[in-house]
Amino acid sequence: MFRRACTLFSNTTASTVGRATQQPIISNTNNLNLSFNRSSLKMNNNQSYSKSMTMDNICPTVKTAQYAVRGELVIIAESLAKKLQEQQKNNTEKSLPFDEIVYCNIGNPQQLKQKPITYFRQVLSLCEYPGMLDSAHIDKIFPSDVITRARELLGSINFTTGAYSGSQGIAHVTKNVASFIESRDGHPSDPSDIFLTDGASVAVQRILRLLIRDRNDGILIPIPQYPLYSATIELYGGSQVGYELNEEKGWGLEIPELERSLKQSIDAGIQPRALVIINPGNPTGQSLDRANMEDIVRFCHQHRLVLLADEVYQENVYVKEKKPFVSFKKVVKDLGQEVEGLELVSFHSVSKGVVGECGKRGGYMELCNIDTAVKAEIYKLASIGLCPNVTGQLVVDLMVKPPVKGEPSYETYQKETETIYESVTCNPPEGAMYAFPQIRLPARAVEEAKRLGKAPDAFYCINLLEATGVCVVPGSGFGQKDGTFHFRTTFLPSEQAIEGVCTRIADFHSKFMAKYK
Repeated sequence: MFRRACTLFSNTTASTVGRATQQPIISNTNNLNLSFNRSSLKMNNNQSYSKSMTMDNICPTVKTAQYAVRGELVIIAESLAKKLQEQQKNNTEKSLPFDEIVYCNIGNPQQLKQKPITYFRQVLSLCEYPGMLDSAHIDKIFPSDVITRARELLGSINFTTGAYSGSQGIAHVTKNVASFIESRDGHPSDPSDIFLTDGASVAVQRILRLLIRDRNDGILIPIPQYPLYSATIELYGGSQVGYELNEEKGWGLEIPELERSLKQSIDAGIQPRALVIINPGNPTGQSLDRANMEDIVRFCHQHRLVLLADEVYQENVYVKEKKPFVSFKKVVKDLGQEVEGLELVSFHSVSKGVVGECGKRGGYMELCNIDTAVKAEIYKLASIGLCPNVTGQLVVDLMVKPPVKGEPSYETYQKETETIYESVTCNPPEGAMYAFPQIRLPARAVEEAKRLGKAPDAFYCINLLEATGVCVVPGSGFGQKDGTFHFRTTFLPSEQAIEGVCTRIADFHSKFMAKYK
């Protein structure tokens, strides 16, 4: 059918053009008078080809941007993992002091054997292969609520995940996201303010692209912070304005520190444009209390800063009785006239929480009090990328509208999510998926690291990886107070596995400290 359509179109066009011009249509390129000398395309065999794209002439900010979470440590880890695979395949003598690499460097739950939610995968399987819905035995394979949900989602995407959606996302999904936000916050949410994206990272990058014009534009980011922010700010040619979290007070965010950082940047000729808040924190794992959030909102309103609320860990809160998750959208709306007009962009993702579908790349951002013309520019940026991936959008829909009590899949869903939570509730961090312990390194270790051209905590982490197979991220990749050293680790391995990881780290640490004492 496609070939026939092309043939008909070609014949019709040729006929129309021919009649209009009264000239024959030339279809043989041999009849064309080629004006260039073919010999000019031939290179002298004695000349070596000079690359057009080199490290000397690519965009300089690409070279200066750093992303520690997938940096040197991961490259070494992958090399060691390959060596382990070769040993097992060839049944050769063991040459490494461990049998596996444990990737604690990134919040990637399913890589560390977190099982996907059954309901999510069942619905997705029907959406990816809708032909199964026609099976006479479909009701014996899938629960009825799964079948109903799959039909509902397929109806919103013309019964295929292989076609582009709208650039802002599937309308059915943005409507459900808005309903989720309304239910969570007790305030209205407009689906037209929701933009679905390939994970929260794309949404963050899109907003930073709008805010940053040149080096004179600054973005306030926490220290320590998630390297997405520092890398993207550098990539877009802006300036990072760090404010330090107080480790002695549970990584607290203090308004005097924000004031100090703001003044310092203005004195340096940098115009602060936005404040980034990660709550619950990454890499520090702290959760903000309501009073602190209100102070932050007032600070942004006073200084006309756009508030960027990274809330992708909102389901990973382990002190709910003491500090239940509260969104910045709710705080802004509750404060009402006091902070009228404050511009807020909130981010969420399917990669974290109990969902843990990192590879599906689903996320969204909600715009609050954003100028209509600016919103149109955000839509334009979205349209340049055509649309977010459709499967990721469907996972967003499942995240914001999971099975409810009374539906066939509810009990299984509840059991699976509770099992996931039980594996982390014993850990000290208040939220997110990480711990950020401080390590006090001996002077000799610091000197050896400098001799090798490494950050001291990176030197420690490389030695840890090579001795134990545990891959973590040095604190220097997130930013930290001068003179302190840390590493970030996830606590996503199972409760049984995490005990082994902790034992390995403890054994290594005592030997490392003794070596460089």
